[in-house]
Amino acid sequence: MLYMPGFVGENLMNRIMDDWDRDFFGGHHPLYGYHAQNLMKTDVREHEDCYEVDIDLPGFAKEDLNLSLENGYLTIQAQKGLNKEQKDEKTGKILRQERYAGSMSRSFYVGEDITEEDIKAKLENGVLSLQVPKLEAKPRIPEKKTITIEG
Repeated sequence: MLYMPGFVGENLMNRIMDDWDRDFFGGHHPLYGYHAQNLMKTDVREHEDCYEVDIDLPGFAKEDLNLSLENGYLTIQAQKGLNKEQKDEKTGKILRQERYAGSMSRSFYVGEDITEEDIKAKLENGVLSLQVPKLEAKPRIPEKKTITIEG
């Protein structure tokens, strides 16, 4: 395999395939560039009384996240901005920057009977942990509809 020299450190073949994927399928993501496929990886576990959801969000602070619940859908949005002009004696001149500004989101259907107060959320060590309770579904009585026959 071909490798880029020194501090670049990426596999050239992966980069070529990523470029092809981006151009052909639109796979490039502005938030983390070529590594976007690794974002918001999620594990969902079922317990007797709740669902436990863990979402990988490395590098995000609590202030970068927005959780909302609408029509039974729980949506997690993450936004990040970077100041590319930042430079001082402490941080030095940027030679390579793989982190980008942008946003991403993911939605899960949790049911229309769940409220914001029912969901518990915690961000720790780059992992957003959610606890969504299981609520007994209210039986829905189907509405009987009739069709009129003309003639």
